[in-house]
Order: sequence, then C-alpha cells, then structure tokens
Amino acid sequence: MENCSAASTFLTDSLELELGTEWCKPPCFSCGFDNRTGGNHFSGESYLSSGALKRLILNLDPLPTNFEEDTVEIFGIQWVTETALVNSSRVLFHLFRQQLYNLETLLQANCDFGKISTLHCKADSIRQQCVTFLHYVKVFIFRYLKVQSAESPVPVHPYETLEAQLPSVLVNELHGLLLYIGHLSELPSINLGAFVNQNQIKLFPPSWHLLHLHLDIHWLVLEILHMLGEKFSKFIYGHQFMILAGDNLTNFSLFEEQCENLLCDLISLSLNRYDKVRPSEALASHHCSCSCIKELWILLIHLLEHRNKWSLSEPFWNWLNKLLKTLFEKSSDQRRLSVPVIQPRDPLGFSWWIITHVASFYQFDRHGTPDEMRQMESNWSFVEELLKKSINVQGGVLEEQLRMHLHCCLTLCDFWEPNIAIVTILWEYYSKNLNSSFSISWLPLKGLTYVIKSPLSMLEMVKTCCYDKQDNDLYKSSSSYTIFLCILAKVVKKAMKNNGPHPWKQIKGRIYSKFHQKRMEELTEVGLQNFFSLFLLLAAVAEVEDVASHVLGLLNFLKPSFVTSSLIWKGQVAFLLMYTQKNLDIGVLAEKFSGAFREKAKEFLVSKNDEMGQRQTLWTLLSIYIDGVQEIFETSHCLHSSHEKLLNDGFSMLLRACQESELRIVLSFLQAVLARIRNMHQQLCQELQKENVDLIVQSSLSAKERHLAAVASALWRHFFSFLKSQRMSQTVPLSELADAAADFTLLAVDMPSTAPSDLQPQPVISVMQLFGWDDIIWPKVVARYLSHCLQNSMLCEALSHSGCVSFQALTVRSWIRCVLQMYINNLYVPDDLFLDTNPGQIVEKEYLEQLAELTRLLYKLSEVRNIFSKAQIEYFFSPEDPTKALVLFFEAVGITYGNLQTLSDKSAMVTKSLEYLGEILKYIKPYLGKKISSAGLQLTYRMMGILVKSWAQIFATSKAQKLLFRIIDCLLLPHTVLQQEKELPAPMLTAIQKSLPLYLQGICIVCCQSQNPNAYLNQLLGSVIEQYIGRFLPASPHVLGLGQHPVLLALRNSTTVPPMSPLKKCIIQVIRKSYFECKGSLLPPRLASILAFILQLFKETNIDISEVELLLPGVLKCLVLVSEPQVKRLATENLQYMVKACQAGSEGEPATQLTSVFRHFIQDYGMRYDYQIYSILETVAALDQQVVIHLLSTLTQSLKDSERKWGLGRNIAQREAYSKLLSHLGQVGQDEMQRLESDNT
Repeated sequence: MENCSAASTFLTDSLELELGTEWCKPPCFSCGFDNRTGGNHFSGESYLSSGALKRLILNLDPLPTNFEEDTVEIFGIQWVTETALVNSSRVLFHLFRQQLYNLETLLQANCDFGKISTLHCKADSIRQQCVTFLHYVKVFIFRYLKVQSAESPVPVHPYETLEAQLPSVLVNELHGLLLYIGHLSELPSINLGAFVNQNQIKLFPPSWHLLHLHLDIHWLVLEILHMLGEKFSKFIYGHQFMILAGDNLTNFSLFEEQCENLLCDLISLSLNRYDKVRPSEALASHHCSCSCIKELWILLIHLLEHRNKWSLSEPFWNWLNKLLKTLFEKSSDQRRLSVPVIQPRDPLGFSWWIITHVASFYQFDRHGTPDEMRQMESNWSFVEELLKKSINVQGGVLEEQLRMHLHCCLTLCDFWEPNIAIVTILWEYYSKNLNSSFSISWLPLKGLTYVIKSPLSMLEMVKTCCYDKQDNDLYKSSSSYTIFLCILAKVVKKAMKNNGPHPWKQIKGRIYSKFHQKRMEELTEVGLQNFFSLFLLLAAVAEVEDVASHVLGLLNFLKPSFVTSSLIWKGQVAFLLMYTQKNLDIGVLAEKFSGAFREKAKEFLVSKNDEMGQRQTLWTLLSIYIDGVQEIFETSHCLHSSHEKLLNDGFSMLLRACQESELRIVLSFLQAVLARIRNMHQQLCQELQKENVDLIVQSSLSAKERHLAAVASALWRHFFSFLKSQRMSQTVPLSELADAAADFTLLAVDMPSTAPSDLQPQPVISVMQLFGWDDIIWPKVVARYLSHCLQNSMLCEALSHSGCVSFQALTVRSWIRCVLQMYINNLYVPDDLFLDTNPGQIVEKEYLEQLAELTRLLYKLSEVRNIFSKAQIEYFFSPEDPTKALVLFFEAVGITYGNLQTLSDKSAMVTKSLEYLGEILKYIKPYLGKKISSAGLQLTYRMMGILVKSWAQIFATSKAQKLLFRIIDCLLLPHTVLQQEKELPAPMLTAIQKSLPLYLQGICIVCCQSQNPNAYLNQLLGSVIEQYIGRFLPASPHVLGLGQHPVLLALRNSTTVPPMSPLKKCIIQVIRKSYFECKGSLLPPRLASILAFILQLFKETNIDISEVELLLPGVLKCLVLVSEPQVKRLATENLQYMVKACQAGSEGEPATQLTSVFRHFIQDYGMRYDYQIYSILETVAALDQQVVIHLLSTLTQSLKDSERKWGLGRNIAQREAYSKLLSHLGQVGQDEMQRLESDNT
C-alpha cells in the first residue's frame, strides 16, 4: 500500500493519472515521517502529498484503486460496497462513534514504555478504521450515489427511496458527528513527542492518535460536504437539525459553520502558542504545533479560494479577518461565535503574527510543494487597519511592539504586491517623530551607533535596508524607523518595477511635502540622522540626483548651531559616495562641499594651539572630508573633471597647520589617492595599447587621461611643495614623508608632464635628488624612500635610460650614509647639550629592518653585482645586518680595484669609488662632537678602518690620498688627541683601540703602494703610532692585556696583508725617539711597560740587527741609570733576547753592529758606571763570549783612562770587578788579566 502513496506524490495538473491497481492506504494527517534530509514538508500519506486535495478540487475519484471489490470491511464487518451506506448509514455512523469512544478510553491507560507498543497499535488500528470509513463515504458519493432528476418518476423500489434520502441523512449524521467530537481547542493537552523502539520505529501515545483523528474528521467532513455540493448543485436539507439562527440545516450552512468552527479552533491553538512568544522571536516562532496543523491551514486556504472562484463562499482572508476582528471587540460587544475564542493579551500583535505566518502558506501548491513564484493573494485592506492601530498614539503601542509589527509588515511586503498606502500610513507617523531615537531602554541599539560612525556606515545601513532578504535579527539590530525604511525601499522598488516611475512620484510628493523651513529648524541631532537615512535610501532606490539636489536645498534651512555638525558633513560625503557608486558626475556636490572644506581649513590654520576645543571640532570636520574624498577616489570607476575640485588649496593650508598625528592621516590620504591615480593611469594605458580601438572609445580614453592629469597636477601643486619644504623637519612623521615622496616619484615616472616646472625636464631625477641623494635628509627618510624606489622596476629602468649614469653610484652613496648614521637620532641637537647617556644604544628595529631591505635591493643593482663578480666574491647570505653588508662591499671594491690591469680602468675605478663615498667625513661628523654615542663611535671607527685597509691601493693614488689624509686627521689625529693635557673620551678611546690595527695596516700598505715616496704619509703614520702606543700601554707590565695592544695586533694580523716591515720599522723609530732619546738622565714614564712592549714585539716578529742597533742603546741606558728592579729585569730580558737574536742572525760570528753599540756604550758610560757595565757584560758573556772578547781592548783602555783621570794609581776595586768579568772569558780572559797586571803604565 505504501507504493500507492509514493506514486501519488508525482501527480500533475493533467487528468491522466498513473496509479497502481492495488489497494492504496487512504491519506491522513501524519507528522511522524522522517524528514532528516529536509526535502519534504509533509508526509507522503498527507492530503497534499498524496494528491487528495488536487483530486477533490478537480472533482476526480478520491481513491481510484480502492473499494472496487463487491464487499468492503468496515469496522470489522463485511458490507456490500455499492449499497452499504444507503442501507446502513445510521449503523455505520454509530459504529464510527463507538470506535471514537474506544480511542478516548485508551487515554486513561498509563502510557509508559512497556505499554506504548500495544497502545500505539490499538490506537492506530482504530484511527485507520475511522479514516477508511470516511474515505468510503467520499468514494460512495462519487461512484454510487445517483442524482434523482426532478422529471424522473416517483421511485417505486425501497432502495431508491433510501438512496434519495441519503444526502439529507449524511448532512444530519455529519452534523451529529461534529457535535460529538467537539472542538480541537477542547481536547486535553497532548504530548506530540514519540517513543522510538530498537528498530527506530516511532510509537505514539493514544492522545496523539486522537488529535490527528479529530483533524482527519474535521477535514474529511468538509471534503464530503464539498462533494455533496458538487454532486447535487443544490441545497441539501437536514431534517433533524436547525442551525442556531433558526434556519434549516443544509450542506452549505453546515460547510460554513464547520469552516468557522475550524478556523476558530486553529486561532485558539495559535493563541496558546503566542502567549509564549517574545516579540523579538515572533517571526522565528511558528504558530503551528506540528506539520499537520500547518497542512490543515493550507488545505483550508486552497479549498476556500477554490470555492470563492465559483462564488460558493467568501475568500479565505475574509474568513480570517472576520474572526480576528472579534479579538479587538470587548467581551460584551463580541458577536456570539459557535466556538469560544480565548481573549488574547495582545490582540494587535497576535493579528500581525498570525497573518504573517498564514500568508507564507500561500506559497504551497496543491501538492504541498513551496513555489516562490506562485501568485499570492494579499490581505492589504485588513493589514492597513492593523497598521493604523499600531501607530495610533492613543493605542499606547511601545517601540518593542512596533518593531515586531513592522517586521511582520516587511515580511508581508515580500509576499504580496506593493502597496503605497502602507508607506503613506507609516510616513504620517514617522514624519511627526523624526527626532525620536526609537530605542528600547533594555536593548542596546546596534544600528544607530553603527551608522553614525562614518559616511560609509551610513551607506551600508541604506544598502542593508535595500536587501531583498532581511536579517532575521532585525528586531534587535534595527529600530522601528530602520524597519520602516526597509518597507519603503521594498515598496518603491517593487512598485517601480511593476508600474514605472508613477508610484515613485506619488511617494516622493508625500515625503517632500513634510519638509519645510520650520520642520528643518525643529530637527535635533537624532532627527538629522533620521533625515539623512531617509533621503539616502530614497536616492539609492530612485532618482539620486533629484534627491541630492533637494537635500542640499533643505540643509540651508537648518539652525545655525548645525553648521559645524559632523553629521551634515558625513551626510554630504555619503551622497558623494553614492554618486560615485552610480558613476555619476559629482560636480555640483563637489564644488559646494570642497568650498566648505577650504573655509574650515583656513580656520584651522589660523586657530591657536590653546584653542583645543575649536581645533578638535574643526579637525573632526576636516577628517570626515579627507576620509570621504579618499573613499571617493578609491571607489570611482573613472575620474571626471569634477574630481579635481575636491583637491583644492584647502589642503595647502591644512598641511601647514597639522600636528604630527594629524599629518599622518593627511599623508596617508595622499598616498591612497596617488596609488589610485597611478593604478587608473596604468589601466588607461593598457586600454589605449589595445589594437583596433575605434575612434569613439579612443576619444573617451583620452578624455579620461586628461582628467587624470588634472587631478595629478592638483596633487603636485597642493602637496609636493609641502613635502619638499619638510625634508629636514623634525616634526613630520618620517615614514609617511618617505612613502609620500616615493609615490610622487612613481607618479613622475608614469605621468612626467604633470610635475611642476621646477622639477622639469627630468622630474624623476629631480625628486630623487631631493629625497634620496641629498646628504642633508634624514637617513630614515632616505632608507625608506630608496627602498620604495628600488622595488619598482619601471623606475629603475627609467633612470637607466634617462642619461643619469651615476644614479646607482648616488644610491650606493646614500646607502653608505644610511648605514653609517644608523645611530644618529637627532642631527641638529647642539653638541654641548649631551653626553653619552646610553652607551649600549640600539638601533630602532623598524629602521634596521628598513636598512636590511634597502641592502637587499641595492645588492641587486647591476653596478653592485658587477663589482662582486669581478671581485669573485659570492654572497649567499641575506643581509640582515647592514654593517656586514657594507664591510663586504668595501672589501669587494678593494679587490676589484686590485684585479684591474690597465691604468685607465684603475683611474675610472678610483673616480667611481670616491663617488660612492661622497662627503663621507660629513656623515660621521655628528659622532665626533661632544654629543657622544658609544655605538656610533664603534661603528664609525670600525667601518672607516675597514675602508682604509680594504681600499689601501685606491688611497695610494693621488686622487684618493687627500681623502686618506683627512680621515687620519679627523679620526686618529684630531685636535683633542694632540693636546696631551686632555684625556680622550672613554668611548672614543675604546673605538680607536678596537679599530687601530686596521688603520695602521692600511696606511702601511699605502706607504708601500704609493707611486712616489710620500714623506708626509710616513710622518702621519709615525704620529699615529706615537700618539697611541703609549695611550694603550698598561699601567703595569704584568697585565695580560699587553698582548692586545692595537699596535702589536697590527703586526700580528699582518698575515692577511702584504709584509708589514715598514710598519715595524716605524714603530721602533717611534719608540727610540719617544722613549729612549731622553736628555740627560731624565727617563720617560711607564718605562717598564714600554720595555715589556719591546720584548713582546721581538717575540712576535722576526728581529733584525738594524732594529737591535736602534733599540739596544736605550735598553743599556735603562740598565745603567735605573735601579728599579722591574725595569732592570725587563731591560735584562730585552738585552738577552737581542744578543741571542744577533747571535742567530750572524751565524756564530759576532755582529759588527752589536759590537759597535757596546763599544759606544762603554765609551759613553764607562768612566762613571764601570761596575754596572761589567755586570751587563757578564750577562752578555754568558750568552756570547765573543761579543765581550771583541770589547776587551775597549774595556781595558776604559779602565786605564779611569785610573789616569782620577790620578790615584791603580783602582783595586775596579780591577777586581773587571777581573771577575774576565774570568767568564776563559783563556782569553786569563791572558788579558796577565797583560793588565804586567802593564806598569
């Protein structure tokens, strides 16, 4: 039997039905079907899905495949199919009532899970028997009941007599059945839930079956009465009953009474649900407890509308309206209904609620399938009455109720044809209450606060109001006024779509007529907000130009206090944006609005800083204009000549008056507009480059290009001059300044002719000179600006072809400056205001990232890549540390120069290298004043030291040597260094100590590489060593730090550079001159430290006899003249080291130079310091006897000369000391002693 119900769902509007031949289960109400997929609205057994309603309306056999056998089983008894109803109608209806009673008795049973299966089966069996009987009545009427004609002879057979009486009997029995079952609203409370057994089969309690059987009876009675009317086309009188009015009971009167009763029942059921519904959830909360109730509503709608077509009854809406009107009557005035209706707490809200939900049922067709395109009968006349009650002030309807009413009205506007009358009714109310906020005290209003924020949000609100489908949360998110605007938008759009502009003219006239001078003067801030919302919506759905023109006229009527209202400016911006979105010319609006902007910018310029309230008010208006113009440019499909009006000289005045935070906003606006213009220009160029462009399109594109050029010229005129004047300012935001300057540079690439005359004929190079290559610009600006420029391939290509061959070198120079000046926060603070307060100063993270980005881009320049290629240096690292990248670049340049062969190439490379450096000493000068930065000094000295060392061969040329001299004078030999009485600042001394080896090695290489010997350079080298060899000597020679002396480090690291012998020679000469060539017996300070230094020097380098010849006299002098043990020990160690070195260098023969030094030493000091000399020579004899043996004649002569000088004869003590020395010389010593003893001179 289920196959039949499934097949019946495919019924069409044709009369050809393809049904199975087996028994089909008769349709009935059922909400127990599985609808997890959401595709079916009703059960397959329902009257809609099974096609029963359609067959009723088309007057077809109700069940073509049922009741075709000779007998039929009804209530467990076999009956003759064709005669049972005529012969036994009263018996059958009695059995029917008995089955009803049996089902009612099942309600008394305890319905627990153990009994539910049995109860469900019993109740379902009873219900199926009852439903089958009523369907049998329908089939019998259609198939077997004959219509007796008036001309036919009087029936003679008893059956014919009974058959003729059957229609009246049926009317009587049906009426009696309805009286027996009573009203749906009188049924006990029913639990619509179901039990589910282990086989996932739903089991329902008896109460569920009773309710649905009652629904079946109520509907099937209507079907039977309708079929009787269709069959007999006349009144059928019931002879046993009279209706309440005293008239005889007929099939028509019973039908109408049943319809009224059923609708009253349905209304009562809905009222019970409405009491639990919140206004905010009204549309989401349905009035039907289950799908069967919903199906019954739809069945009534279709049946009543069908009967109305044939004038058999009133349309459905008339029935419902008549019943709903009684809800508004007082209990004493209510007409007496056959069914008592509960008096609702809110009849108005209930009426809106029930009508809205019932109206949605019209979209279901005869099969229960929703069809949104289906023509839906409207009920506007009654809704208009409800609307008048809703806005009636005396009615006391609150905002929370009004929102629900209007939300229902908006939903009805979706269903039905447009109705201008409802707009008129609502406008009468809202025009009088424009100054109200329409808020609910306990519910925060999202909508209004959102709208006030910006012109874009005002437009967004209007756009939301114009949506075809509104948000279900409209109650909470919008006021009743906003919902009214949604209704207005929907009605105007639908009416204009159906009937052209005439409805709009009607609505426009009614709205415009409410605004006059007095009304505009009465508007408050909230009223003005509502005013703009209304007219923006009208502009969105109708004639924007007409509406905007009218608004501009009305704004002139506002009170003077509103002149500075930000809302007026926002509203005007919103209209401009709407023009832009519709691609209309904004000329009229732009001229007036830009004029107001100019006036406010002028006031802002002359306002004083102490007038903060006035400045803030003005800035609020100006920022609205700025944001609005930016949005206009960003959303415009193309620019018109009127766009230029928005960029007037008000911006020139505004820029001069802005503080830093305000200036950021204006410059951000400028960047956005510049980017938009460039983007539009590129699109135009692509269009113009297309092939086969016809003349009309080409002319249009050319006009657009002229408009773009006009706007670009306005930006140059009103903005660039300010940027140019602020290049060295300390008050402007540097990042935004660099970004804007870069954008102007790119604009000059795209549209060079728009640049001002002072930048012509090469505006790109002119702008880059101002912001990228000028040494007086902030390094932060330069780094950010050049990063933007180098990222643009078109710009780099334009510079390459511009004839500016040095643009890469200039860019490298600026990069070097940016790296060197990374620790300079303020170039223009006087030097004497600041000492080193932050020795561990760290570069700003943002600037360091910007430098890293600039470095990455710079390494991609062809000139830089060429240098690295020639130097055969591969760099795979990401230059996150710009200082490492700079070191690598310096080294690459030096190697590249060293690899060059021809003189011309070398000369060109020197020129290019000096171009890279520029005025490099000016870059580092801020670090060298009284304003000291430890980190800056470290960076400066290290980078310049690497430069001197890496570029030594370049500095050896005459072109570059001047720069080297300046570097030495500036960094190593400044005036403060030469003033011995002044101590150098500790940070500077530390920086010099770490980098001095680089300088010494570099200068030494220059000395070796110079084409002509340069005495001045050698002198400078000696001066540097002289100044710093003593400054970095430790106070005590025992300090381990002596090995880290920068002068020694220069020699120690000489493996990476050519031989450092000139440097070592210069060091020894400086030591001899500064420490050993003292007049008389005056000795230098820290003598022990210098002796330790000399000793370390000889240990780390290969000693030369000539060097010993220079230093040995001084060492011997220390041994003679100084009695300090530490000095004597270090001098002795030096002496021993020198003697050993000379011995090794002379291959066993005494060095002539060493002997000569000792001979002169004996001659100079032998007369006074004979004992010290003998002691020294004993030390020497222990190392090399031959040296002392060669000195015997000099020693002996010195002894004799001493005795002769004193004239006292032989000096026994001196001779004993001399004999002690001779005893260390072996046989030669013995011989010399004998000769001395035998000599009687």
